[in-house]
Amino acid sequence: MSHRERKLTPAEQKRKAAFEALCAQMARAGYRQKDFLIGILQANTLSFLIMLPFLALAAWIYSPFIAAGGSFFPGAQFFLLFLAIVGLLVVHECIHGLTWGLFAPRHFASISFGVIWKALTPYCTCSAPLRRWQYALGTAMPTLVLGAGLTMAAAALHQNWLFLLAEIMILGGGGDFLILLRLFRYRPSSPDVLCLDHPYECGFVAFEKAA
Repeated sequence: MSHRERKLTPAEQKRKAAFEALCAQMARAGYRQKDFLIGILQANTLSFLIMLPFLALAAWIYSPFIAAGGSFFPGAQFFLLFLAIVGLLVVHECIHGLTWGLFAPRHFASISFGVIWKALTPYCTCSAPLRRWQYALGTAMPTLVLGAGLTMAAAALHQNWLFLLAEIMILGGGGDFLILLRLFRYRPSSPDVLCLDHPYECGFVAFEKAA
């Protein structure tokens, strides 16, 4: 979602100013800037399609245990299941921050969190440019930990409700995997490339060192 379509919070405005200053600094250092942004509506629309193979893979892995796993909605625990989903969405963003923070020069001082309330979309952003593999790992890590991890836990414990959580967490990584798709399809003209997470939109900015 563009900043032209919603009012930025004071924290987002501060990050916007720092982002623009950093972009100018990178330009002076001889880097060319390329934007790779994805609209929130586009991300929400395409999330299911891009994650469908991963949802199917998790279902295939867990399918031998469904009969023994009990109900997907265990009675009065449905509300607890809802709370678990909300909590894991927060954990999802924290995993982004933890991974990117390990690579950022200033570590966790470079990590910020926010919510696009109009779209009910929480987000985590890193203000430091990272190497492509570092940015990619931080982008994929929540789905790997929560999606794959909960699938394995559900199979080990024979718990259908854990499997349901795993599928929801995999689906919740759709926006991240759209960004990864853009990142992997990107063919820079220079081997010296840094990726900067956008401070208030879904996507990233690539900096290529000019020849």
